[in-house]
Amino acid sequence: MRLTVWTAPALAALALAGCAPTLKSEFAGASSGAPIPVAGYDWHLNEDAEEASLSYGMAETDDVPLDLSCRPGSGALQILQTVAEDHPKVIALESGGDTETYPAKAEPSAMHDGVDLTAVARTTDPVFLRFRKLGWLATYGLDYRTPLVAQQGSDKQIDRFFILCG
Repeated sequence: MRLTVWTAPALAALALAGCAPTLKSEFAGASSGAPIPVAGYDWHLNEDAEEASLSYGMAETDDVPLDLSCRPGSGALQILQTVAEDHPKVIALESGGDTETYPAKAEPSAMHDGVDLTAVARTTDPVFLRFRKLGWLATYGLDYRTPLVAQQGSDKQIDRFFILCG
């Protein structure tokens, strides 16, 4: 009798397990939480003796939602983000769970509607260390989060930028 008491629930559990959804192999890596690159957008490195910049946007256009620049060897970054006029005067960044909010100055944008926010940061801030490792950075606000993801192979440009900046 005791065997019958446990056999019925065990068989029911096995039957239900057979109905459970399975994870298809092509989606197995999708649970990492890493955003995917947007076609046409990438990180672009520009360097000379006086300044290095790493801009995210479309090549050969003015569509650059975020720009990082530095004097080589300084360890200091200047962040530039173009936003709507009613945007809070901060630049909020995230990479792999590390976040940082930088107080920013706002000036009317000469190229776009809205304002250009500028802020100062350090290359050693945790959000930039994580960005250098993962190859993506996100800007965010109260009602948006925009991932800025490197295309395959562009991680070398990101690393080179941080080496130049110190």
